[in-house]
Amino acid sequence: MGIVIEFPKQAAADQEDPQIDLMTAVDVAIRDLADVLRNWDTEEARRQARECRNTLLNAYLLSLAE
Repeated sequence: MGIVIEFPKQAAADQEDPQIDLMTAVDVAIRDLADVLRNWDTEEARRQARECRNTLLNAYLLSLAE
């Protein structure tokens, strides 16, 4: 069973990340996660997974604000 990530109702988007729409974020995340799964036992893969999560979260929060 997967881990469910609870998205906060309101949060400021990370200003360092470019603002992208939700569909683009999902597309990029799918590609990133494929890389992560091939190398899961490395610190680089864990960093990439965190960045992927942050990108998705920021796009989701921005889509709620629209």
